[in-house]
Amino acid sequence: MEIHRPRTLGWRRAACLLYGDWGTSKAYVIGLAFAVMGFASLPIVLAVCALSLIVGLNYIIICRCFPAGGGVYSAARPHGRLLAVVGALMLIADFTVTAALSTWAALSYLNVPAEWIPAAAIAVIILFGALNYYGPHHSGTLAVVLAIPVVSSVVGIIALSIPHLSFRGLELPHASFYPNWVAFTGVILALSGVEAIATLTGVLKADKGSPPDSPRVVKNATKAIVPVALEVSVGTALLAWAVLSLPHELKDQMLERRDDILRFAAEHYATAAFGPAGGKIFGLFVGIAFALLLLSAVNTVVAALIGLMFRMSGDNEMPRSFTRLNRHGVPTIPLAVSVVLPVLVLLIAPGLEALAGLYAIGVVGAIAVDLGSTAFNRALPIGWPSRIVMGATFALLCCVWLTLAHTKPDALFFVTCVMILGLALRAWSQKHKGITTVTVPQKVAAMVESVELEKLKPGSLEGGKILLCLRGVTPVLKFAVETAKLRGAALYILYVREVAVAFGASAEGAKARWQDDPEAALIMKTARTVGEEAGVNVVPVYAVAESAGAAIVDVAATLGVDELFLGASGHSALAHLLHGSVVQQVVKNLPDEIGLVIRG
Repeated sequence: MEIHRPRTLGWRRAACLLYGDWGTSKAYVIGLAFAVMGFASLPIVLAVCALSLIVGLNYIIICRCFPAGGGVYSAARPHGRLLAVVGALMLIADFTVTAALSTWAALSYLNVPAEWIPAAAIAVIILFGALNYYGPHHSGTLAVVLAIPVVSSVVGIIALSIPHLSFRGLELPHASFYPNWVAFTGVILALSGVEAIATLTGVLKADKGSPPDSPRVVKNATKAIVPVALEVSVGTALLAWAVLSLPHELKDQMLERRDDILRFAAEHYATAAFGPAGGKIFGLFVGIAFALLLLSAVNTVVAALIGLMFRMSGDNEMPRSFTRLNRHGVPTIPLAVSVVLPVLVLLIAPGLEALAGLYAIGVVGAIAVDLGSTAFNRALPIGWPSRIVMGATFALLCCVWLTLAHTKPDALFFVTCVMILGLALRAWSQKHKGITTVTVPQKVAAMVESVELEKLKPGSLEGGKILLCLRGVTPVLKFAVETAKLRGAALYILYVREVAVAFGASAEGAKARWQDDPEAALIMKTARTVGEEAGVNVVPVYAVAESAGAAIVDVAATLGVDELFLGASGHSALAHLLHGSVVQQVVKNLPDEIGLVIRG
């Protein structure tokens, strides 16, 4: 039996998750632009904001074309597996620097001393890795909570700056094109985070009226993208104007506070309106709000890194060992890699400007591959006007990427290292994956399939149906077999493989088999042996799901069982705290007509 990944993410939570990644860019883009161009940076910021809006609208089309999610990895795959891997590796480079950069910026907004930030940032990333050991948890709710104070901070800074907004202090940019172009490519970081929505569509609620086997998400994706794209583009432009309207006498302080320049602007304008005490209070509020949202982005990125590597491993693009899960359903090796990579980046490139230099090339590369793969895929239902706009955006981003590769050799070296390592792992995994394809006549295949189906058919169901959920060979198996024998009932053995991976769903239509899961295979074979000895018909049921409790309830209701048998959970107290007890989830959601038996 196959369990499809549920679509439980509403457009409001999706918008907040997108804002938690894309919306954080304004926290450091404006300061970086000021460091590069000073009071002449407004046209550069406006150009980046316009490009961000165009890219965001393009992603509405991408979400419509790829409702299963997967981002650049799914978009590039129809053109070839190698291109998909290249796009995914670009995204890994992007996510890696996102974690490091967001952590650094968050600590800057908390006014942590500069000499302490590298060690503190490493400690924060390790902490998020430890939390993700128990699986991704409640990131959508956290993003909703944190988006509100950040939006309030943005509105507050703009409102307080209105009496002071002016064009008189602005300077003209360079007369020649090339220096302006290089400056534009240097602050292209405002695009960072937009790829998140293409990854989220796999769990986004389907539009009303769309068929379950072919879901459409264009309406909900549009609702999620448009407000965030407008806030990012318009909000960043207005904030940049507010920062550049500060007196020129503060230029040295602005350069010193470029890492948390929005907090500096908030303190200045609030002091002018409410006095020194009001300035300190509002500045502290802005600093904490942006810091918490940036830290939320770090957690999201760590989970996204795990999910991306897990999916690539499932598609045989990474070593099979990347799919090994811990007891909480989290891939162990991808978890370790998602922590080690950002820590290494912090060690080799300490400082916001150094991290930004590494950041842009991965962001632009991943988005360019996604847009280009979609624009040139003629099988997708895209009108020619939209296809032309997407193709033009792709061409522009290619020029940006080439410029970054030319002007930032450290960034080119970084992304080259990621590519070499990733492609080497891919080559090694494909060489050692140990899969052999055997060709047999069609009649033989039909005979084998018929035999397997006969084995799985339940016998007489006059005595009803009992569903037993197992995580190991425990005494509850013997109890369930004896009960089924007394009642003449069919016994269904359910094993749920919890995969606590955010944004890493396998491709739609992929089937999970208990024969491929060593732990499940041991349990199922033991159960069938015990059942055969007792004369009880045992039917294996295997499910892969993020939530064991939800999967158990779903299977019980689908099969229409009379009773559900559960054993005691072996999870730790901390796991219960983060995710809740499976038994509690089942008790809360199980239909009343199904009896529940819990055995220790």
